[in-house]
Amino acid sequence: MTRPGLPPLPYDEWRETRDSLHLFCQIVGKMRMGAHPKLNHWWHVTLYPDTRGLTTGRVPCGNGAFRIDLDLLDHVVRVTANDGRHTGFDIPGLSAAGFLERLRTEMKDLGFEVPIVAKPYEHPSTIPFEEDTAPRVYDTEAATRYWQALCSIASIFETWRGRFAGKQTPVHLFWHSFDLVVTRFSGRAAPMESENQVEREAYSHEVVSVGFWPGDAKVRKPAFYAYAYPEPAGLRELALPHGEIIAQGGGSLALLDYETMRTAEDPPAVLLDFLDGFYEGAARLGGWEQAAMAPPHRVEAVSPA
Repeated sequence: MTRPGLPPLPYDEWRETRDSLHLFCQIVGKMRMGAHPKLNHWWHVTLYPDTRGLTTGRVPCGNGAFRIDLDLLDHVVRVTANDGRHTGFDIPGLSAAGFLERLRTEMKDLGFEVPIVAKPYEHPSTIPFEEDTAPRVYDTEAATRYWQALCSIASIFETWRGRFAGKQTPVHLFWHSFDLVVTRFSGRAAPMESENQVEREAYSHEVVSVGFWPGDAKVRKPAFYAYAYPEPAGLRELALPHGEIIAQGGGSLALLDYETMRTAEDPPAVLLDFLDGFYEGAARLGGWEQAAMAPPHRVEAVSPA
């Protein structure tokens, strides 16, 4: 059974548009990263789902602030300054070079200049943005279908966030890997021994992380995932209500196919069962203080009328 807001996302049918959108998100995300004060675990670089697409949210810059929105319904980029001025441009037909040039021009017109490293990061293309002048494939219907799915998934992720009272991330999109993520923290430090600065900052503490990605060249289908860092003993054998746990890069990764979830009788329940099942098992095996991080009972207000 298919639910509204959970359209099919066959990877091969929209791969080129997916890669274009991924690249454009990287350019927008790098603008946020270049201007926003640094936050722990790279939270200052991510994009957020909103009612029409993806946004940087408010980004402090100099004596003002800006916001960049990728509207995936009208397929335009909008740039807004904190003094009310705004501008924008259409997405279809642009190359990476053209997208970057237009964005820089619009931001400069509003008084913002943000230096960035103008090349892709963990993307199928390795061409520096300014040299990537071929128009990118951008199917507006495919981009909108992706947004519809992302919006529905973000809402389910928000429900899952409400079941935890400890430190956790917002629902946000990491543009380097193009995945929508929520991460819960146990509160215990667990610094990763790595020469990679990005990994050391991301994995400085014990986490359970879940996410959705729309597929890539290695996993050619959209899927939900979950993992624990550091991985507790016995995780590979954890039984889940939906999905499976596979070996991945020397560790374990839980996977649930998007297609399985979206065609289920109750897609939100299937996804929440997958997320809860993995978290509860990983936290138990890892010795988390689960009771201390459960949200308190909420008493509904009673109307005096």
